[in-house]
Amino acid sequence: MSIDRARLALEGLSTGDAFGEQLLHAGPRARARALTNRTAPEARMWKWTDDTAMALSIVETLAERGAIDPELLAKKFARRYDLDAGRGYGAGAHKVLEMILAGMPHDAAARILFDGQGSCGNGGGMRSAPIGAYFAGDLPAVVHHAALSAAPTHAHPDGVAGAIAVAVATAAVFAGERDPRALLDTVHAHTPDGPTRHGIGHAMSNVMLRVEPVSAAAELGNGSRVLASDTVPFAVWCAAMLLTDFAGACWACVEVGGDVDTTCAMVGGIIAGAVGLEGIPAAWRAAREPLPPV
Repeated sequence: MSIDRARLALEGLSTGDAFGEQLLHAGPRARARALTNRTAPEARMWKWTDDTAMALSIVETLAERGAIDPELLAKKFARRYDLDAGRGYGAGAHKVLEMILAGMPHDAAARILFDGQGSCGNGGGMRSAPIGAYFAGDLPAVVHHAALSAAPTHAHPDGVAGAIAVAVATAAVFAGERDPRALLDTVHAHTPDGPTRHGIGHAMSNVMLRVEPVSAAAELGNGSRVLASDTVPFAVWCAAMLLTDFAGACWACVEVGGDVDTTCAMVGGIIAGAVGLEGIPAAWRAAREPLPPV
């Protein structure tokens, strides 16, 4: 069922998010030891971040409506934010969600940022994998609903492009694509023009298909600027190149640094369609903070 695929993507996204969050905040020495030994964090419970909180609202909306309703989704984002604003939301998200809570229409709130241009950050992409899973097999629907899912917080076209790119990558994988170049080509073909699409085009070059993650991130970005264009191309590249290795792909995100919880969330949501629930490390899922029922 469509909603079961969305829930599987959420499992991958949230597990990657929680794993990456622990290592993002580990000290340099602890992170280096973890990388060297490939030892997962020893925290009693790995808390997930705003990436998962917003993805939960997306899956709830799909379960209720079978589609993305931006107005309903905006209210769900705001309510979940109001319950726990300490999930690592960015400054722009705090501002937009507080405005929505105060009664401002979501489309007006999303245009507040950056002198009316809206955000081109990576927040649309960090949460959109369940949309791709839900509509797998219907790429026009994936593009349409991913764009709607970005609307409550990302008015800038490239913020929307990030949501579309991750959702399309997830849809292709859930539909059976396993070839890295073909996967990247599908994402590139369906991502709107702009910096994020340009980065994906670079990711699919012959040179980039042969490099190691650190070299790829040096070219594509690692999320340090928290932009869609600085995060999504590497995340999609990483998922494509390590499509059958959930843990290896997440460790690659840790290795390159940057916005680790978000790159791990994007990669985890995409790869879940290739490895299934059994391919997500059971110990990582057990360590992850439980998800509320959806």
